[in-house]
Amino acid sequence: MSTSEKGTDPSPELPYSHRESLKLLETMRKAMLAGGGEDRQARQKAKGKHTARERIRLLTDEGSFVENHPYELSRIDDFGMDSKKISGDGVITGSALLEGRQIWLSSQDFTVLGGSLGEQHASKIAATQRLALKTGKPFIQINDSGGARIQEGVMSLEGYGSIFRENILASGVIPQISLIMGPCAGGAAYSPALTDFVFMIDKTSHMYITGPEVIKAVTGEEVSHEDLGGALAHASKSGNVHFHCASEEECFRLVKRLLSYLPSSNREAPPRLECTDDPNRETGEILRIIPGESTRAYDVREIIALLFDGESFLEVHRDFARSMVVGFARLAGRSVGIIGNQPMVFAGALDRDSSDKAARFVRFCDAFSIPVISLVDVPGYMPGTEQEYGGIIRHGAKLLYAIAEATVPKIALVLRKAYGGAYIGMASRALGYDRVLTLPIAEIAVMGASGAANIIFRNEIQSAKDHDLIKEIKMHEYQRKFMNPFSSASLGIVDDVISPESARKELIRSLEIIADKREDRPSKKHGNMPL
Repeated sequence: MSTSEKGTDPSPELPYSHRESLKLLETMRKAMLAGGGEDRQARQKAKGKHTARERIRLLTDEGSFVENHPYELSRIDDFGMDSKKISGDGVITGSALLEGRQIWLSSQDFTVLGGSLGEQHASKIAATQRLALKTGKPFIQINDSGGARIQEGVMSLEGYGSIFRENILASGVIPQISLIMGPCAGGAAYSPALTDFVFMIDKTSHMYITGPEVIKAVTGEEVSHEDLGGALAHASKSGNVHFHCASEEECFRLVKRLLSYLPSSNREAPPRLECTDDPNRETGEILRIIPGESTRAYDVREIIALLFDGESFLEVHRDFARSMVVGFARLAGRSVGIIGNQPMVFAGALDRDSSDKAARFVRFCDAFSIPVISLVDVPGYMPGTEQEYGGIIRHGAKLLYAIAEATVPKIALVLRKAYGGAYIGMASRALGYDRVLTLPIAEIAVMGASGAANIIFRNEIQSAKDHDLIKEIKMHEYQRKFMNPFSSASLGIVDDVISPESARKELIRSLEIIADKREDRPSKKHGNMPL
């Protein structure tokens, strides 16, 4: 450690010019570390928030952070800003290790000009994003800002533009993660929206385009900051947030866990850990979880816990579009992405939001070579005028597009039912699933037996004296002949009907035999996804 870092005077034996330079360095370092000063840091902590530098220390490996441009200042001197210039211009950027892996990050300092974004502030963030892209390492941004620095005018907006562009260029190349740890309003909210995963903290994080005051002035509607842009609102209603956390410490733990499933860039394979859970473990319990009556619900998370490596499931978007469950897990140590219908919500039907949720998750997995496993129990797309007028056709097509576009290994396991167009998105080999497995209780059809019997045997049912009896007979006849999985297997659209006891083993075997698949696609600039 240098003498200046120890806080002692430079050696008097050095030439005067050297001593003065070292004193200046020490002064600048103290100013840099002080941020907005003790009073503002105390106010930050009184809100239950850590300072920008504390957040970096809590997130990253001890002593690993290397800071970039710590002495950079804003260039605008108007409106009395010159007297408020502080080293770093309200944001700390650099590189560090996170559980031994390199990352790049930015951490906005709310104690310095409210963390507001000016020209140099934005320049520091964008430069760090470029370095993350060049080195092929994840980028994490910690947002805690009052928004654009009004005193710097349009240069603040240009700054946001430069950050957005770097977000877009890095998309699908390196993982990008946003941690909202304070206000994030206006244009600032669009950078998190362009990243892969967004975290928010209960009560202390708020994100919106226009705040409650503006909404009241324009529409007359009264809403609190929490109800409008709090963590729970975004996690459950808008779907803008993937993880909402009770504290900053919980957030940092979840970030570390999330990264453990992901490669550092699309040039690397996903991490593969040693498997401590028996690959041949029997899973006959699956039939005790799934009720015999097809209309009764169960929690697909219980199936996930049974099939995949013990306690490895990390759910993403847990509170949004709950008829679909997505998340990461491990299968014999391999990172995999799971999409699964949730019979507990809308019987597992696909609606607008659940289609969007699954499609975006599949596209992320595909970008980073993470195999996709689909757990299927779906009665179809959600019916109703609200869904139709809201664009269920367009939204539902996103999942079809994402599955067909993805070149990673894709495995479907039909647990109970797979009906109609939803079957295509969740399990169709024709769409692009590499291997389709079913349990012996599975039903694959255009629609359920009751609806099919009403159409196919309509005349016979209507002419019978006992309509209900004949309908019941015809329904079972249709079910026996056309809906059992062996009917689908005989047509080659199901690869295997597996025993419940061997479901985990068969998923592992299926993944192993297609793990090295490669697909060539037609040359094009890009497709036109139904956004």
